[in-house]
Amino acid sequence: MKTTYDSEADALCVRLSDGKVEETEELRPGLMVDYDNEGRIVGFELLDARRSLPADALVSAAAA
Repeated sequence: MKTTYDSEADALCVRLSDGKVEETEELRPGLMVDYDNEGRIVGFELLDARRSLPADALVSAAAA
C-alpha cells in the first residue's frame, strides 16, 4: 500500500496494489475508487482532503 498527499491539489491518493486501473467510479463528489479488470479495488483518491481528514493523517501521507 502506498499513500501520497498532494498539498497543492489537496488530494490524498491511496494505492492498494500495483494492478492496472481499468475503471474509476466516483462514489460521491470528491471520492473516486479505482478498479482493476476483475473488479477489485486497487486504490482511491480523495479530493478536498483537508476538509475530510485530520491534519496529522495528511502530514503522515505527505511524508511517505
